[in-house]
Amino acid sequence: MIRTGLELVPKLGMITIGQAPRTDVAPFLLKQLEGRAELVQAGVLDGWGLEAIEAELSPTGSSYMLTSRLADGQAVVVARDKILPLLQRKIAELEAQGIRHILLLCTGVFPGLQAASAHLIEPDRVLTPAVAALAGNRRLGVICPLPGQAAALQAKFAEYGIKPVFAAASPYTGNWQDFAAAAKELKGRADVLLLDCMGYTEGHRNWVTALSGLPTILSSSLMSKLVSEVIA
Repeated sequence: MIRTGLELVPKLGMITIGQAPRTDVAPFLLKQLEGRAELVQAGVLDGWGLEAIEAELSPTGSSYMLTSRLADGQAVVVARDKILPLLQRKIAELEAQGIRHILLLCTGVFPGLQAASAHLIEPDRVLTPAVAALAGNRRLGVICPLPGQAAALQAKFAEYGIKPVFAAASPYTGNWQDFAAAAKELKGRADVLLLDCMGYTEGHRNWVTALSGLPTILSSSLMSKLVSEVIA
């Protein structure tokens, strides 16, 4: 914790699977925290160069794919199994700093991820059931970054009895035309949409809402609101 005046302010660790700082997403969280916590950012790929990432961490075959961005804004695609040890190490590093709450900045599924003492907040465990409940009997449409992610996402929603329809548009490399195509693909097949990546921003949601005419859940916004409720 840090001391401001007479009050102790807790630290919230935030781990991106790309590189820190995440200037695109951090503002959501800082807005909700309202100065009640210091945000400490860390990245799984901190210190890695693009060539090394592509050579050592890229997906092969049917790997579970994840995408994030580097500090310079470049997008990268990595394999979950290859970054898991790096992610686990980052958690341990933040715990060693005395951080008691750690947010994973990714909506992917990470089996076996653990924290020794901190409260580890995994968006998949929070957002998926919340979105399923919010959708209710309405048809859910999901926009994800990569076309190859649909099968894995289908599996995580199936646990809650939801069978979404999918379209892809990357928050890191996608433009208005990509989001227009995704919205067009889902319009008429869904009643509510989810932007299923922590990299999507309010700008992306505004595009999708305007293009589809449908209510659109922004993962980073909803997660920021929920996380702010457990920080004290």
